[in-house]
Amino acid sequence: MSIDQSALAPPVAPTASSASPYRRRFLLALVALATAWLLPLAVAAVDASWLLPPVVLLTTASLLRGGRTLLDRLLLATVLLVCLTTVAGLFFTTWPWGMAPVPLAGTALTVLVLAALASGRRPTLPRPAWADLFPVVGTAAIVWYLAQPLLRAGDLVGRLTVFTRGEDYLRHLTLVDVIGRHGGYAFTDADAIRDHLVSLLVYYPQGWHLIVALLNGHLVPPGSTADAAALAEPFLWWNVAGFGLLVLTMLWAAQRLPGPLHPLTRGLLTVVVGALVLGSQLPRMLWSGYPTETLGLTLAVVLAVLVARPLTASREHLLLLGALVVGIGYVYYLFLPPAVLLVVGSLLVRRREVLRVRHTARVVGLATFVLAPIPILLGVLRANQTESLTATVGPDLTETWLAFGILGAIVVPALLGLALHVERTDPTWRRWLFVLLASTLFTAGIGLVSLVLGGEIGYYFNKAAHLTTAFLIVGTAAAIRLLPVPRRGRPARTAVAGVTAVAVAATVVLFGGVTGWQRSLLVVEPQTWAQRWVHMEVTAPARAAVVCDEVVRRYPAVDGVTTLVLDRGTYDSYLENICVSTLQGTTAQTEDATYSLLFIEPGRTWQMLHATPGEIRLVATDTGAESRARRLLRSLPEIRERVTIESMIVERPGD
Repeated sequence: MSIDQSALAPPVAPTASSASPYRRRFLLALVALATAWLLPLAVAAVDASWLLPPVVLLTTASLLRGGRTLLDRLLLATVLLVCLTTVAGLFFTTWPWGMAPVPLAGTALTVLVLAALASGRRPTLPRPAWADLFPVVGTAAIVWYLAQPLLRAGDLVGRLTVFTRGEDYLRHLTLVDVIGRHGGYAFTDADAIRDHLVSLLVYYPQGWHLIVALLNGHLVPPGSTADAAALAEPFLWWNVAGFGLLVLTMLWAAQRLPGPLHPLTRGLLTVVVGALVLGSQLPRMLWSGYPTETLGLTLAVVLAVLVARPLTASREHLLLLGALVVGIGYVYYLFLPPAVLLVVGSLLVRRREVLRVRHTARVVGLATFVLAPIPILLGVLRANQTESLTATVGPDLTETWLAFGILGAIVVPALLGLALHVERTDPTWRRWLFVLLASTLFTAGIGLVSLVLGGEIGYYFNKAAHLTTAFLIVGTAAAIRLLPVPRRGRPARTAVAGVTAVAVAATVVLFGGVTGWQRSLLVVEPQTWAQRWVHMEVTAPARAAVVCDEVVRRYPAVDGVTTLVLDRGTYDSYLENICVSTLQGTTAQTEDATYSLLFIEPGRTWQMLHATPGEIRLVATDTGAESRARRLLRSLPEIRERVTIESMIVERPGD
């Protein structure tokens, strides 16, 4: 019997080549973690911190696997980062660096490196596809159109004219300014922030403001500071960029719902959705100053599309759904109830897929359940932010009924036709019907609650209706999907498809009021909200803007002295005081002399004087206002000693 000599040989020690894969992975991890901090430090050293957000965005997109195209990845990565940043804002005030660019980028990149190591994913991005051009080009054209008033507003007075069209812009600017200086959410340290912020904003949903303040921090050179006046221009550009993100999301959503499409159909969808956005009341959010609602709509549209056409990667899909629910809660929590309803309904329908990744579902579900309700609980329980539900006067609802009636008459039958007859095997259309049903029920519920509480259907009902309008506009993809499509080798069908597409596009553009030849069927006034915004007269500044700029320049803020403006009309004085206190950072000191007062003189001036403690500097910008103040002070000797009247008469042609 022979003996196998190899069995008696001593065991062979592992060679360098057999251990090298583990060593390479370890070294690669060390290099990646070091780069996560060295790169931000190097970028900051050359004053190029503005590069860090794009780097984090591209890195995040490279680790996602949802979506087929580059636009899919970038858009999903954008909303994911927006939502995660709103949660991270809870911790910015607790660590010593606030929202400094280097620690933020270093931490974000470290988390991404660890996520890549844990999942085993290598950074990769799809190649750009021609299909991405349609939403991108359409969005670029619309943003360029909507940016015209900002391009014409060449100085601070011109920009303040935009702000004073609606007082909400000034309050949003105040929040961005305070959050930027505070280094985190105002509500995380309400006591410390109370001397710097008007009380009604302390518990307002601040996700959008945090993101804008954070991005502004990457544009300001290290060591420098920017006051509210310096923030005015970038603030307006972020506002337009936010609306551009909503447009891009709606164009992307309308082309994601049907799946693969012919280029002619994609082009038609781009024109139809873009025209309906411009011709509806959605651009009113630019005119009236509703940037938080704009971002809330953006996140809600992405969430709805993921409910209707889920990602193939279940874990990533659940992560995005949970992040979107949380993000909506921190940005604009009015949309939180329908968002939760959509997600719960989607998970119940797809419960088998959820059970396969039950551990991920539990973690994401628990985090969402704990984090998402924080802003709405603070707003309702600490700040009573439901007062508009009981308002006895609300906005005109004609445009809401027009949108529901006209768009609903087109979209709902098309969805039913696809769901029941044409594409019965594709559940996407049935899911979008569910999306519309949930949004419509929510809108009706808001109106019903307002009536039950003794108010009128108004403010919040109209806001909820904006969500349903956006879903209806995206849902026009169903109607476009039913139109004829060109077929190779069938010239007659191709010709019919081309003529039909041109006719539909021309009809929507014309009756959407985009050309100006025909008023939009979706709005009341001859001009659409988009046209009113674009043709805003910023070269002939508003009186409030001129007064605000002049007061801020001539009468800087002084510690212990409250500066108040008196003008010819009560609303003029009200708006100018909000503007001056915003630019001077004194909104907390002037709150009692600005809000909840009579809008009749001399009662308003009397209340202003009695509500303001300490020294008062009254800046009279009208001779009548100055005479009124002096007469009033003669009857108030206990107040006269601490009041100084400054005469700054402002006269403008046409006032």
